[in-house]
Amino acid sequence: MKTLVIIPSRLAATRLPGKPLLKINGLSIISHVVKRAVEANIGEVYVAAEDQEIVKDVKKNGGQAILTSSDHKTGTDRIFEAINKLKKTDVELLINLQGDEPLMNIDDIKSLHNKMIESKSELGTLASYIVDKKMLEKQSVVKVITSERLEETNFPTAQSFERKLSRKVDNVYHHLGIYCYRLETLKKFFSFKQSSNEIKKKLEQFRALDNHIKINVALAKESPIGVDTEEDFVAIKKIMEYKN
Repeated sequence: MKTLVIIPSRLAATRLPGKPLLKINGLSIISHVVKRAVEANIGEVYVAAEDQEIVKDVKKNGGQAILTSSDHKTGTDRIFEAINKLKKTDVELLINLQGDEPLMNIDDIKSLHNKMIESKSELGTLASYIVDKKMLEKQSVVKVITSERLEETNFPTAQSFERKLSRKVDNVYHHLGIYCYRLETLKKFFSFKQSSNEIKKKLEQFRALDNHIKINVALAKESPIGVDTEEDFVAIKKIMEYKN
């Protein structure tokens, strides 16, 4: 089954402008993510960017990148433009990897890919256990609530996604920035308008749920921090420089 990995990226992030090009160990965040995706070895990897500076940086570091429009409301919309521009007609599965998670575990990417092939699911994502309860209150950490307890061997469906949880809920996990779509599902997703939940909660996965597209969730071994704020960047930089 042919798979393509596309990483949407833009410089105009509201909380931390210019974050894709911030450097850790001499390499930009976006190029670290490309490196992870290439090491997962599941298919060709492209960055879909709205800024020429990102395209230039990725190519300079040996990656592949394509320039897309700056009018997109979400990363998935950007990916849809990229796949049309790339004219990859034989692709069956498409992985949307967030460009701000340079610590994403390679085995977790492979695990999601394998589960999508085995289950013939329309759309899949990853989540990990929440160890620090403070994460439930943190708006920048997206939570997913699943239909049953998440284990290594199962692939339950997502019931909902939340930014902040003030009530006690069963089967709640830290949602990670990765999706795997069947190409047909991506086309369907793109044909729908933004749903009211998607706009209200600022979470594009509601466009799928509100239009009866099931999202299956696989358990990730690790819970990487995404770079959302200056504080996150400092924390990730420390971890990656220490590992290096």
